[in-house]
Amino acid sequence: MSKNVILTTGIYDMIKEHVRRNKVTKEEGELLLLELKTAEQVLRRDLPSDIVTVNRRVKIKDYTENVEKEYMFVPSTKANNKKGKVSILCDVAVAMIGRQVGDVINWPFKDGERKLEILNVENI
Repeated sequence: MSKNVILTTGIYDMIKEHVRRNKVTKEEGELLLLELKTAEQVLRRDLPSDIVTVNRRVKIKDYTENVEKEYMFVPSTKANNKKGKVSILCDVAVAMIGRQVGDVINWPFKDGERKLEILNVENI
């Protein structure tokens, strides 16, 4: 996790507020705040296409469970699990947001640490 995450200002503020409201574990909150300190903030139009953010389909390899999963990260107001659209503030999105294809992280989820790799990111 040495590489800086890349975020739009809106996503940066949203994550900061999510942590402030204690919507993540203490350990996740500490990691997120540490990442935000060094995050690169860019305008939406300047955000690289391979960065995990809202309104993108993301394919992830979960090495802990040895499975590949695909998510469509959308604003919380547009989340619809039946259609495969999950909130950008769900646990896995918060862990992945601002990262790019090829990044591998170990993240302390509520049910234990998991190792994840971003395989693909595309606009939806």
